Amino acid sequence: MVSLFQILLLILNMIWWVVIIHIIMSWLINFQVLNLHQPLVSQIWYGLNRLLEPIYTPIRNALPQMGGLDLAPLIFIVILYAAQIIIRNNMYAFG
Repeated sequence: MVSLFQILLLILNMIWWVVIIHIIMSWLINFQVLNLHQPLVSQIWYGLNRLLEPIYTPIRNALPQMGGLDLAPLIFIVILYAAQIIIRNNMYAFG
């Protein structure tokens, strides 16, 4: 059972890195360091958007309008981190 929790923690960690990469890419695109006219950059960007937009949309709907500030990735990272803490603290109770 502990190994299943470890696999779940690994998956949550991978999702965390995908969100971090998405955040960094959005900054680089907004500051025009990366260009969406480059095929590889646009494929990665649109792929990450397709993965994360279904997760961000309910969070955005629950948050008040903040103008141009998007807090959905931050809230999602906090949720992921809280889930990791809960799993780590309860992992050995099931072992």
